[in-house]
This record gives sequence, structure tokens and C-alpha cells, in this order.
Amino acid sequence: MDCTVSWTGATGTRSGMGFVAETGSGHTLVMDGAPDAAKPENGGQNLAPRPMETLLAGAGGCTAYDVVLILKRGRHDVRGCSVRLQAERAEVDPKVFTSINMHFTVTGTGIPAVAVERAIKMSHDKYCSATIMLGKTAQITTSFDLVEA
Repeated sequence: MDCTVSWTGATGTRSGMGFVAETGSGHTLVMDGAPDAAKPENGGQNLAPRPMETLLAGAGGCTAYDVVLILKRGRHDVRGCSVRLQAERAEVDPKVFTSINMHFTVTGTGIPAVAVERAIKMSHDKYCSATIMLGKTAQITTSFDLVEA
């Protein structure tokens, strides 16, 4: 896996904290820092997600991917899956995630709750590299709603 992250201020005014990531798969991701009223030159312009928000979103994408794939492989009629992530960070540097709650909403026809519970558990225990890695610093909890389509 390959990725190059470049500071956007390096090509312009040399201010701001925007970054562009170019992934090995040929995609671009923009990130920015929060504005800093005390030192504007050190802050971002709030034009894109923060890097830690991007990390959290990546973990959500990783685990949702697993859940859908596991349910489909089990021949379940899954029609939708979303996950809402809420995280807390440490107060001091490094401000790692200390707790993450993931609430899944799975939509489908005739999917047993036990299948959804199993898919989430399998993702978090075996398949999702992102949540397994984040679990080294954060307590990760999960819950889900099952919506009949």
C-alpha cells in the first residue's frame, strides 16, 4: 500500500494546514486542520475533514465493508448498512482515541439479529485491520439496529 501526503500551503501562501493525500490506487483525499484563532498561521481553514476524522471514517468504512460482505456470503438479503461512530480522545498528546462506539444500522429482508451480531463480531475480532489496530488504544463498543426492508 502506498500513499503520498502533501501540504497544500507549500505551493501557495505557506500558511494554512491543508493536505492532499494521493493514494496508491489513484484516488485523492483532502484534509485540513481546525482554525486557530490565537495563531491563524498555525491553523487550518476548515475546508475538509481533520486527519483524525479521516482515520475514524476509514475504520467505519472498513468494518461496514466486512459486515456487508459477511452477511452477503451468508446469503442474507442485506440492502443497506451504515455505522455511526462516536469517539473520545486523550486530553494530552498524543491525543489517541480512547473510546469508540460504533452503532450499525443494517437494512434487509429476513436477516436474523444473530447474523448481524456475528458479522460485527467477526469484523472486530478477525477481519477489520483498522478497528483491531485502533483497539490497541481505544475501548471499542458496538451496537446495532436491524431494519426490515
